[in-house]
Amino acid sequence: MTWSTREIADLAGTTLRSVRHYHQVGLLPEPERRSNGYKQYGVEHLIRLLRIKRLVDLGFGLSQIAELGDRDEHPEEALRALDADVAAQIERLQRVRAELADILEQRLPTDLPSEFAVVGRSALSGPDRHFAAVMGRLLTDDEREIYAELLSDEARSPSDDDFDALPGDADDATRDDLAGRMADDLARLRERYPGVDRLGAADPRRYRRTVEQVSAEVFNPAQLDVLRRLREKTRARVRADPRGAGPGTPPPPGTSSPGSPG
Repeated sequence: MTWSTREIADLAGTTLRSVRHYHQVGLLPEPERRSNGYKQYGVEHLIRLLRIKRLVDLGFGLSQIAELGDRDEHPEEALRALDADVAAQIERLQRVRAELADILEQRLPTDLPSEFAVVGRSALSGPDRHFAAVMGRLLTDDEREIYAELLSDEARSPSDDDFDALPGDADDATRDDLAGRMADDLARLRERYPGVDRLGAADPRRYRRTVEQVSAEVFNPAQLDVLRRLREKTRARVRADPRGAGPGTPPPPGTSSPGSPG
């Protein structure tokens, strides 16, 4: 009793294309041909094809199946490795489902991490939202918790609103006054949220470079000038009273210190 290619594919629950591909990559040996040129598959071919199909369904790649060879013994090590990989995938998918549930239930924006979106979905200005999205990738898990606090209404100050509304042609006195008030707010922010000085501490150069790049693209010339003045005023205060200074890591945008005063 022999089978044609189509018959053996049907018996194994696979396709003609798959059977032919297994021949091409060397997983399934070519059978003998009848006098009319058609292939004739036997029991050994069917058993081999059933094994390939089972391993593929379990998640093995064809290269992994090839490494197992024709041996019929239980491939325990390979199965355990696959099981660990499947467990990691399940854990990742469970996290994805939990995040999707939050997004659907609370109608959160998809460009922000959930912890940022909850506190800032309605209050964030356009630039602040851009910063929040970038910070979601830039900061560690612990740092994101701190940043989420800084996005809350409790952390926001009147100078934040004034900075957001500052026109690009604001005069010199307006800019300097705003920079001074922002420096005051930044000092109070550091007292209330000590963790602000730890943001980006793992790679301060990368953090500063990213903050400066985003700032240059989302803020107008007057706002950028205010940030420059804010840095100068903050450094002057540090020189006058080093005890009140943080370690120099730039505070995040979207709070009372939208720029990089460190």
